[in-house]
Amino acid sequence: MLTLSGRVIKRPSSSEPSGPRLYSLSTQACTPLALRGKKAFLIKEAGLVPEGFTHYFHLEGVSATIPEPEKTTHLGKEFSYLGNNDVVSITEDGRIRSIFRADSNHNSILLTEQCDNYCLMCSQPPKKIDDSWLLREAFEAIRLIPRDTKVLGFTGGEPTLYREEFIKLLEHTKNWLPNTSLHVLSNGRSFADENFAYMYSKVDHPDLMVGIPIYSADPARHDYVVQATGAFDETVRGVLNLKRFGQRVEIRVVLHKQTYRGLPELAMFIARNLLFVDQVALMGLENTGFARANIDSLWIDPIEYKDQLSEAVQILTAYGIHTSVYNHPLCLVNSDVYPSYVKSISDWKNEYANECIPCKKINECGGFFSSGIKNGYSHSLKPFV
Repeated sequence: MLTLSGRVIKRPSSSEPSGPRLYSLSTQACTPLALRGKKAFLIKEAGLVPEGFTHYFHLEGVSATIPEPEKTTHLGKEFSYLGNNDVVSITEDGRIRSIFRADSNHNSILLTEQCDNYCLMCSQPPKKIDDSWLLREAFEAIRLIPRDTKVLGFTGGEPTLYREEFIKLLEHTKNWLPNTSLHVLSNGRSFADENFAYMYSKVDHPDLMVGIPIYSADPARHDYVVQATGAFDETVRGVLNLKRFGQRVEIRVVLHKQTYRGLPELAMFIARNLLFVDQVALMGLENTGFARANIDSLWIDPIEYKDQLSEAVQILTAYGIHTSVYNHPLCLVNSDVYPSYVKSISDWKNEYANECIPCKKINECGGFFSSGIKNGYSHSLKPFV
């Protein structure tokens, strides 16, 4: 597991503006002089440190003579994974966050921690705070991300709560990263507003998809899981509006004790009523955030619902709906699910249990969330040997 945020060891006292400051990192000493004023140099190796960069980041334990110590921030070894073209945010009180990693395909930018749902298993518990600085930071970050980036996500909270400003961010991203595939995580409720769904469609991004959760074919069960009355109706209307305007939609279903029994019925509901969605993702539980607080109501060993999972996959694929199974150890699903299985857990929070070490298919397996390793996981693991 990577440390994506923390505190610096030391940063210089400076007259830099208050609030977060973003830097695009360079590890290339040969960076042209004309570009050094737009980059921060990351000192990862001993040797000559070039002059002229806007800032310097010095990793603990690296022997180096720093040309401009008054512009140097010192980082602990836990940030040694940072590399060329990565983007970091640093605040004047010494907090640092990794915003973008150039060598990863699992980059998502957090736009807000506010949300109009309050899901039982939310991995990013919502907060009633003014965190609009995250959106402003996102606008700036987009300008620093390499143009050849393949995929990027926007997440929350609920990003669409920003309404017009969220639309502007999509347009901004389309202009700066025209060849980057975008994936937005949303509860879908804002798109129940036909005008907002239309505004979203007018961005006309060539490769944009929104992932929207539906947890049950029973409206009351869905509303209970998301802790919001009327959410099912708004979410389904949001999906219908998006598809009406030709937008790509993924239905996401998190599997746990409150949702697994109705999974085949949900698959049939999607097949009969939302056949036009672009894909469906059936996802294992991430044991963090609210999921930890509600674990007794949520946790079920995936081995116990593997047959419901198989039945749901069979229904969806029979109707021609592209279906993916995320966030499950490979040995805990039936073999008929393998064609839909995806090694999906983001690299920065992906780990394997000790039982997995001898497994011959470990490189094909998605493993576990790091939180699952820490907080408890299935005892039904059966490594392929």
